[in-house]
Amino acid sequence: MHAFAGVVAFVLRLVQFTEPKGTLPHRTPGWIWVLLMLAVSVSSFYLHGLRVWGPWSPIHLLSVFTPLAQVYAMWAARHHRIRGHRIAMIAIFCGALVIAAVFTPVPGRLMHAVVFGPR
Repeated sequence: MHAFAGVVAFVLRLVQFTEPKGTLPHRTPGWIWVLLMLAVSVSSFYLHGLRVWGPWSPIHLLSVFTPLAQVYAMWAARHHRIRGHRIAMIAIFCGALVIAAVFTPVPGRLMHAVVFGPR
């Protein structure tokens, strides 16, 4: 579920970036993206491939950051603070999807085994 939601969220966000901002074709995929990213965040707490602090790793900080940033981004959009909304959404995309994806194939993580096979 975690990987599927992440991949769908990544593709959906790329499509959504092309839509006119503030319109229904921008907002509808945006709400779907928020739900997908919530699923990614919540499901990450069940993954413990890298253990730095007990069962957690620094990547789990993104799972805390993402929903908080989403709440701010939605608040900013509702209050017509477009710059804040844009910055928060781009930060979520870059941090929680792009940067996290860079660390996906790190040895010791589940996706490393899925992509490269077991050690």
